[in-house]
Amino acid sequence: MWQANETISTRSHFSAAGLGVQGGLEQALLLRVLDEVDYGVLVIDGQGRLRHANHLARHEMVSARLIMNHGNTLLGVTTDFTVQIQQALEQALRGQRRLVSLRNASRELSLAFIPLSHPLETDEPSVLVLLSRQSACENLAVRMFARSQNLSPSEESVLMGLCRGLSIPDIAAEHGVVQSTVRSQIKALREKTGCPSIRLMMQRVNSLPPVVPALRIVSPMPHNAMEFAQP
Repeated sequence: MWQANETISTRSHFSAAGLGVQGGLEQALLLRVLDEVDYGVLVIDGQGRLRHANHLARHEMVSARLIMNHGNTLLGVTTDFTVQIQQALEQALRGQRRLVSLRNASRELSLAFIPLSHPLETDEPSVLVLLSRQSACENLAVRMFARSQNLSPSEESVLMGLCRGLSIPDIAAEHGVVQSTVRSQIKALREKTGCPSIRLMMQRVNSLPPVVPALRIVSPMPHNAMEFAQP
């Protein structure tokens, strides 16, 4: 288990904003916060052992589509993927940031390896690994955005189709309507969201906060539990 201080001290006071922050953030609360972010987050120590994985990272490893956990070690599902991961980890432990992109016929995943300590520091070396963000259509904030803009159910469905990269003919075929209906719905989307084009609307959607949908929680797990079910 990742051993961290019980609290993370806040050394600055936000008096200018009228906010007096004192004390710290409890570790359990911090771990719960990480579980609500729509990015997989891993912490690996200097011996290559997984010390923490948030919910999305655990889900990704248990799914074993591109990466997996074996003996508290981050591995790829193929020898080549494992080699890329181990090389990036070794470089990160020497203070270098690295990006690894893994892909197969059905899935693509990027992993950013970020040093959490400097090679000249006396702290135990560790590495933060961030997994690529989930697709926009899986981001709960997109649904929240649709509700906040008073989109109708059909307009929301069209928005989700655009987020999935579907064309107007594709959306029309999927919904069983003519293309002119979809064009009218897209016009309504632009008017309600104040976006003059689909491109700008997608740009706005892609900048929404990354929020994990509640339905993503497929099985309850204790926070910071590093005992992964093997595929």
